[in-house]
Amino acid sequence: MQTIVFTIWFTKILSVKKIFMMKKKFLQLTLTLLTVLSFANCGFNTIQELDEQVNADLAEVLNQYKRRADLVPQLVKVVEGYADFEKEVLTEVTKARGNVGSIQMTPEMLNNPENLKKFQEAQNTLGGALQRLLVVTERYPNLKANENFRDLQAQLEGTENRIAVARGRYIKSVQAYNTYIRKFPGLIWAKLFGYETKISFTTDSPENFQKMDSNISSPPQIDFKKKEK
Repeated sequence: MQTIVFTIWFTKILSVKKIFMMKKKFLQLTLTLLTVLSFANCGFNTIQELDEQVNADLAEVLNQYKRRADLVPQLVKVVEGYADFEKEVLTEVTKARGNVGSIQMTPEMLNNPENLKKFQEAQNTLGGALQRLLVVTERYPNLKANENFRDLQAQLEGTENRIAVARGRYIKSVQAYNTYIRKFPGLIWAKLFGYETKISFTTDSPENFQKMDSNISSPPQIDFKKKEK
């Protein structure tokens, strides 16, 4: 009799334990599923999307800057064919182009205000040198009539416009990213996974690099229109 009672009691214990284990597994499965769903619909993915957009827009800015730098040797080659052309201007452009080539911009530099400042200054210097070069060419009608020179002018003008557009898009994408990770709930995910604000192009000192509305510098503007006499 005691054996039967013990058997029944032990069977009930096993049943309760089995039910408990099943509930525990179900709870674990539910928590895992909820975690996956929360990551699929939470701010973490939004941060990834915004971060990728910043990188893509930066790549386009660098692509257009590279295009401009690649035009410089061709432009210098055409211009230096005119013996009486100001050599100092050509030297300035060549030097500025060399400085640009010595600074390789990467996404990691977005976390270094000093490096980004040097990169921006080098690009602005090249833009200014090209502007002065084209101003000087106004004194040389034969050069301005050169077909290769006119073609390079047109390419440079188009590149400057694309640089302005690409910079504008990059600045907006950085602003969107920074705004999101500073606000709830993005702030929580940013803190949890170590995401920090990014810096953008400005004309101010490094400590003001994150002021992306009033301090944004525009790229050098080149006027290719013929001066009126």
